[in-house]
Amino acid sequence: MIQMAAVGPREVVQAFRAIGITDVCVETPQEASRAVFDLAKQGCAIIYITEDMAEQIEETISRFRSSALPAVIPIPGPSGVTGYGMASVRANVEKAVGANILFKEEG
Repeated sequence: MIQMAAVGPREVVQAFRAIGITDVCVETPQEASRAVFDLAKQGCAIIYITEDMAEQIEETISRFRSSALPAVIPIPGPSGVTGYGMASVRANVEKAVGANILFKEEG
């Protein structure tokens, strides 16, 4: 059983192999979606995915939000931070607690 995996472009996810995390190199949203489903089916507990890929497969990721496992966690990709990961954390905290307790509102 794979415990943790990283999904995204080779230049990002290959580094995860050095710390014992399975790397799944993908280049398209279709490949990323398939990888997430396959990893979930294999019982993977934590799936790191680059923010840019996560944004493109939002529908796939939303299928796992109500499940305890796998936890799908957005990470910065080759283009840097897009804000998607932080927005995801903010939404999950608000859903769990009922209020935004972690982040100052921007604007």
